[in-house]
Amino acid sequence: MLINLIVNALAFYVTAYIVPGVRIANFQALAVVAIVWGVLSIVLRPILILLTLPVNILTLGLFTFVINAFLIMLMSNFVTGFKVDGFGAALIAAVVLALLNVVLGKLV
Repeated sequence: MLINLIVNALAFYVTAYIVPGVRIANFQALAVVAIVWGVLSIVLRPILILLTLPVNILTLGLFTFVINAFLIMLMSNFVTGFKVDGFGAALIAAVVLALLNVVLGKLV
């Protein structure tokens, strides 16, 4: 669990560095973002995936990026120090986060 938290924090840090329109103000905000992302991924994400299952099947799973972008936008509204400029930036961030989680997951 702690390793996943650290991997998520590192992935969000790199994503904020790479993706224009995604900003994390400081280390405290980064820690909160990693924790909130973990909670949303455990609680809300499976419900949203289940509710959008037909669309997700039709798009061969690509709609999951849209769900993740929605969750990133949701976090942006509630976590102080984490800002996303729009849905486009959130969608790019969702793709980058997925790629980083795969790469970092293989390294750990």
